[in-house]
Amino acid sequence: MRSKKFLKAEQAPLVWDAPGLIAGVDEAGRGPLAGPVVAAAVILDDLRPIRGLADSKTLTALQRERLYDQIMSRALCCSVAQASVEEIDQINILQATLLAMRRAVEGLRLRPVKVLVDGNRLPTLDVLAEAIVKGDARVKAISAASILAKVHRDRLCAQLHEEYPHYGFAGHKGYGTPEHLAALRTHGACVHHRRSFAPVAATLTIKVAEFGSAVAPQPIARPAKLLSAAP
Repeated sequence: MRSKKFLKAEQAPLVWDAPGLIAGVDEAGRGPLAGPVVAAAVILDDLRPIRGLADSKTLTALQRERLYDQIMSRALCCSVAQASVEEIDQINILQATLLAMRRAVEGLRLRPVKVLVDGNRLPTLDVLAEAIVKGDARVKAISAASILAKVHRDRLCAQLHEEYPHYGFAGHKGYGTPEHLAALRTHGACVHHRRSFAPVAATLTIKVAEFGSAVAPQPIARPAKLLSAAP
């Protein structure tokens, strides 16, 4: 029979993580019917703490904008990247999200020893990484990344609204609201709609039946110039 001392030794905790910089990663825009999916990576500075960091979904737009500026000025480094609508349609939204996350990590000026990613899936990285469910509410670096990604994508949607005001992008941010679906039925899909998403594909099918063409009618407007993915 094993001694109590031996059993206690077996249960001794082990520290696997090496000391060094930790990056938090999160995304914004997996669910919308239009626009790119955006990811951000942030390495916070322990000597310059930021108060109020939280899951971006729990914050008001004004709070997110204020924290965005603080993160950009106080973090050791941060990176914002995206995967395009074309990439989403080609490789699916999950793989496009992981691609945007990888690009965000690779865009960091400093190399982290570990990356903490919100959710339960990890992008392909050449650095130690861990997926954390609800990490945007539990880990400050992930919270910061969620804020950067959300604000960046909201600004993209504001630009889309200027080019395509009849879709209402400034309000619904590309999500499938009744207003957005009604606009899709009326105007068809624009170049920024994700054609692999069922509501958009259904609209295209209707337009093909109505007009006898494989190409849905496009709104008369120039394509929006998206903001740069660089922070």
